[in-house]
Order: sequence, then C-alpha cells, then structure tokens
Amino acid sequence: MTDLTTLGVREIRDGVAAGDFTAREVASAFNDAVAAASELNAFIVATPEHALASADAVDSARADGKQLGPMAGVPIGMKDLFCTKGVQSTAASHILEGFVPPYESTVSQNLWNAGCGMLGKLNMDQFAMGSSNETSYFGNVSSPWRKEGSNAAMSPGGSSGGSSAAVAARIAPAATGTDTGGSIRQPAAFTGICGIKPTYGRCSRWGVVAFASSLDQAGPMARNVEDCAIMLGAMAGFDPKDTTSLDTPVPDWFGNLDADLRGKKVGIPKEYRMDGTSQEILDSWEKGAEWLRDAGAEIVDVSLPHTKYALPAYYIVAPAEASSNLARYDGVRYGLRDLPDGAGLQDMYAATRAEGFGDEVKRRVMLGTYVLSAGFYDAYYTQAMKVRTLVQRDFDSAFEQCDVILAPTTPTASFPLNSLNDDPLTMYLNDVFAVPASLAGLPAMSVPATLTEDGLPLGLQLVGKAMDEQGVLNAGLAIEQRAGFSATPKKWW
Repeated sequence: MTDLTTLGVREIRDGVAAGDFTAREVASAFNDAVAAASELNAFIVATPEHALASADAVDSARADGKQLGPMAGVPIGMKDLFCTKGVQSTAASHILEGFVPPYESTVSQNLWNAGCGMLGKLNMDQFAMGSSNETSYFGNVSSPWRKEGSNAAMSPGGSSGGSSAAVAARIAPAATGTDTGGSIRQPAAFTGICGIKPTYGRCSRWGVVAFASSLDQAGPMARNVEDCAIMLGAMAGFDPKDTTSLDTPVPDWFGNLDADLRGKKVGIPKEYRMDGTSQEILDSWEKGAEWLRDAGAEIVDVSLPHTKYALPAYYIVAPAEASSNLARYDGVRYGLRDLPDGAGLQDMYAATRAEGFGDEVKRRVMLGTYVLSAGFYDAYYTQAMKVRTLVQRDFDSAFEQCDVILAPTTPTASFPLNSLNDDPLTMYLNDVFAVPASLAGLPAMSVPATLTEDGLPLGLQLVGKAMDEQGVLNAGLAIEQRAGFSATPKKWW
C-alpha cells in the first residue's frame, strides 16, 4: 500500500470513498507520524483517539451506504487558537494552560461535520503574536526544512508555525491557520506549502481566541491549491453567533477551479519592490509573472501608494485591539490565577498577567494600551485607522485595472531560530508584504514557487477582490501547475 502520509486532502477523501483504504488506516498512519515527529514540537497536545473515533464513524457511514462529507476520512491539525470541546485550548499561552472549553468553535465544528478528525492541537506563537513561532509558552516549533549544508534550526514562520511545519513535514495532510497580518501566508511561504486567508467574514471567528477582532480570519493550510479549496469550502459559512460573519452562500471553489486565465489581468504593484528585498525574491516574482502570462493573463502595472504606511498602521491597530481583547485574562473566571499573600484585586490582575503573558504579548498589550490612552488616541489610533482606509482605497483603485495582484509573500526566505529575537522591528518587517491585504480584508494566498540557493522555499502571494476567493485560487493553480514545485524537506527528525 502507498504510504498514506504522502497523500493530500483530495487523495485521502477520494481513496476512502472508493474503498482503496479505510479512514482508520489513514488516521493510524498520521497518528504514528505525529508521535514520531516530536522534535518538531509542532503539536502542543496530540489527540489520536479523536482522529480514530472520527475515522471509525466515516468507515461505518460508508459501510452503511450513507453519503460522506466533503472531507470524510481526512485527519487534520487544529491550531491551538480554536476552542475544541473537551480538549485543552491555550493559544500557546501559560495564562490559558489547562483550559478545557465546554464548547466547540464554529470552524472546527464545520470541519468535524465535513468528516474530518483531529490529530491534535498545533503549536503557535502565543495569542498569535509573532512571525517566527518563538513566542509559544510550550517552546519553539522547528521547521522541517534546513539550509543545505547546515543543521541550524529554521523558523517555520508565525503565528501558524505549528500548522505549516506539520503540513510540510507530512505529519498532517492539512491544518487550520489564522491570519491577522500574514500568519497563514508567511508560514506557508517559509515551508513550501499553500495557505489562503479568505475575505474577512468568510469563516466564523466564534470560538477562536481573539487577537485583533477586525483583522483575525481563519483559513486552510495544505499541500496544494486543490486541497485548500476543498478545506476552505468546509470551513466557511455564515454563523449567526459571529456579528462579523458574512451572510452569503459558500461557492464551490474546488469544483470551479480553472487555471485558464485568458481575459484576466494581473497587477504588479511597483511599491512592493522595496529596499532590502532579496534578489532571489525578486527573481521568483518575475517568474510568477511569466507563469501567469503563460496561463493567458495580461500583466499590468498597478500602484498601491500607501503600502509603505500599512505596516506601521497595522502595528497600531492590531495591538490596540489586542490590549482590549486580552483584558479578559484577569485570573477571575478561568485560566491562570496568581494571588500573592495579602494581595488585593489589582495585585492579582498584575501578578496573573505578569506570570501568564509572554514578553511579546506584554510588548503589544503595552503598545496598544498606550495608543488608546487619553492624549494619544487621536495622534496614533485615529491616524492609523485613516491610513487603513487609504490602503483599502488603493486596492479598490488597483482592481479597476486588474483582477488579481501578484506580489512576493515575504521579503526573505526562512531564517534561523533565535536570530531575530533581539530585534523586534526586523521581525515585524517579515509581514510587510502580507499586512496590506489584511488591513483591507481581502482574500490572499501564498503558493510555493521556487527554492533559494540554500534550498529553502519561496512563496508568491496573490491578492484578490473582496469575495473573489475563486480568482485567487485559480491564479494560484496556474502558478502551481507551471512552477512544478515538488521539493520536500529532507527528514532529520
């Protein structure tokens, strides 16, 4: 039998439905792979029994002749930002260690309804704050990739680094991610997989631990565009429990995939040619334009003039929302409580948060509280929101000239763990190409394109009009078919 862990979402789903193998055989193979890959530290909690129970339910349904769900028999990794009933959900933070939700997030429930099983809860940057997966209370995640000739541990990207590492290492066929300022796309690019952030509101935020509520959006991470389209279709949908959820039908993104781009225009934003971007990134970008031209698209130049202000605006808006959202972690109702002898209520708040939050979380909460404070609100937060509007208008203008925008996903390839910890500003610059689409709430995807001279993956980013995930997926498929990216990390774990 084929090594089942080499199969992706579509291959597993179709194979289970055809009887080529059972869902339990698939779940068992991936459970074993997860157990054997502890050196990656991709999972905080493994749930082999959940994967097997779901698989048995699928096998039983098939034996009874019942219709199977769109992801029946596919075991996935669940980012630890999603609350899962009866399974610890921590957002990789000490302050939530031991928290076991009595409810299920809407996205995870949608996936269970589609026939998925859960391999476990994936490691991540604490409260999704980070670009390298080094802020987790449960330790760093190591990328399965290494530079040629080096054993240095590399970053899998952040915050969805556990998700990207698990998919790239073939210990999960797919995984959920969340993207606030690039946290699906950047780790996907670093590890040579696909990941799409849908239009803001496509996937419910209910039951997802909040970072920045006007930016957070769930999405799939998988090995190819087809698998992302299938999984996104299972995740998305209107949720009356989420006031930001879009009340609109979920298209058949997978069924409508089409790599023929004749009649389409692809925009190349001149502002993304930034100082410090590596030549390998620029060369990969040029190849991407050639591939899309070969698919029938017309390449046009577009301008996004406020791009240079997007990153600083993001690092005002997101921390401001984080400081509000994280105020709920006070040691009163759930999670960690640190109550020093003789302490009052304010002392308990301070002690609990000092012990429970990591340095990066504290940094962003303090920044967010500062920009929302009296005397600074108008100078910083109000101005940042104005910039956000200008960024959105830039995209509106650009899409009058093109159907989709092509850009690099990241300014560099992956970097060694611990190499940027003393330089938060340089770390933040990893999101420079991803943040504008997040501020505008637009669908955006990273697709693997090429390898660097050191043998590390590089991704290309596609940004589409609001609600046009299909256009993004189609352009991604066109790149995927022409790039022929088939590289996988050499197993060292």
